[in-house]
Amino acid sequence: MARRPRISREQLVDEAVLLVDEFGPDGLSLATLAARLDVKPPSLYNHVDGLDGVRYALALRALEELVERFHRAAVGRAGRDALEAIAWGYRDFARDHPGLFALTQRSFEGRDEALAALGRDAVEVVTAVLHGYGLDGDDALHATRVLRSALTGFVALEQNGGFGLPLALDETFERLIALLDRGLQNLD
Repeated sequence: MARRPRISREQLVDEAVLLVDEFGPDGLSLATLAARLDVKPPSLYNHVDGLDGVRYALALRALEELVERFHRAAVGRAGRDALEAIAWGYRDFARDHPGLFALTQRSFEGRDEALAALGRDAVEVVTAVLHGYGLDGDDALHATRVLRSALTGFVALEQNGGFGLPLALDETFERLIALLDRGLQNLD
């Protein structure tokens, strides 16, 4: 009788990322994940606390990657250049990981400290960019919500085939960034 391979938590999460990106957060199941890893479903419990544990690990991975992309994008940049870099980083993350991106759309503040801390890290990168526009405190947080809303709306429409006109989406996205930049420059 052949022994099934042993898996690590990292392998489990890596495979779960592939599944959630392919089928969305609601398409994830322990049975499918176990089959893809060639293990029996109870073996997954050595690494996670059921499906909720897998979703938690995915949310951590999603926010960790998003924060890393924001940091890489914003380093050494200011103003429009920084805004454009984090906007493209956000869009590229959503394109690369549509399932993980969906998991970043919730607020984890007050629910789980590790997830909340990662969420705050993402907001801190954005507010640092907004500081270059002279925005601080609540003004920067309101502007962060505006940016997130605009970028998430664009990404959601793009992912769901909501842009039907024969225009280049990259050009439309650049125009969105330009509008956001002008708006941020004119806030008093």
